[in-house]
Amino acid sequence: MVSRAERVRGGLWGLLVGDALGVPYEFHAAFQIPAEDQIEMSPPAGYARTYPQLPVGTWSDDGAQALCLLDSLLQAQGFDIQDFAARLVAWMNEGLWAIDGYVFDCGIQTRAAITQLRDGVPPVRAGFVNPNGKGNGALMRVLPLALWHHWTDAELVEMAHLQSVVTHGALTNQVCCALYCLWARRLLNGLEAESGYRDAVQTLRTLYGEASPYREELEHTVRPDDAPRTDGGGYVVHTLNAARIALRETTYEAVVRRAIRFGNDTDTNAAVAGGLAGIRDGVNGIPERWFRAMRGQDLVEPLLTRLLDTQGDERGPLA
Repeated sequence: MVSRAERVRGGLWGLLVGDALGVPYEFHAAFQIPAEDQIEMSPPAGYARTYPQLPVGTWSDDGAQALCLLDSLLQAQGFDIQDFAARLVAWMNEGLWAIDGYVFDCGIQTRAAITQLRDGVPPVRAGFVNPNGKGNGALMRVLPLALWHHWTDAELVEMAHLQSVVTHGALTNQVCCALYCLWARRLLNGLEAESGYRDAVQTLRTLYGEASPYREELEHTVRPDDAPRTDGGGYVVHTLNAARIALRETTYEAVVRRAIRFGNDTDTNAAVAGGLAGIRDGVNGIPERWFRAMRGQDLVEPLLTRLLDTQGDERGPLA
């Protein structure tokens, strides 16, 4: 039986390991990605790895921003949009939560929004710098909201929307972040991937009601009942769909490799899918060889200890 603590640890480490695993393959087309059994932290000999200067096991902007969010939740004892926004600025300016303080990747929309924050634009407006920007930069970092786990579903949806608008204000982004958080919560509660997803969709429909812009966006843009499809790119719906497809695999290892095989935005696809697979399978489902390769463990473990300490008796086995 997988304990809640193992699922929480698996979620955060699943995101970080998936991110680091995907970094060397980023921006390669699907046909350029190695066979699944050859996808490792170090690509096959002769492979033209992305960011060749990076040591193996380094997470990217995905992991760093997720850690900014988790650190903010722990410091503020809940979601404080001003505090979170300040940490994103510190990440881009100073490398907060980036390994070695080195920021080597930042999405166009994210950079523009953080520049707005630096110029004094309020966090609730910064993410509307490009109202039609629908990249996956808010989805990639949102998982700590579900791991924090102190809110009702309605409150969790509201917080998912708010953390999105700091950099990605489009309704599509907000809805995808909300759906992902509800899905993650259901995996934390022991539901299987597909049943957890379906339950999350129905819950979101209920919370949005029959006639709201959010409900319209869910039904007509996200289209959660459609068979998922993706080109592996950075469009937020395609990243959510990549996770849906990858979660059909039965092990963490197979999930993140499947996500990387889509090509293109490999680190984010593997981070988003890997966070869910880590919750589903628990931290012990992540291959030990990948754990050994991960840098920054001394940074992450104190955060996880603090997170688990906030959850009291909820650390025990799930029913």
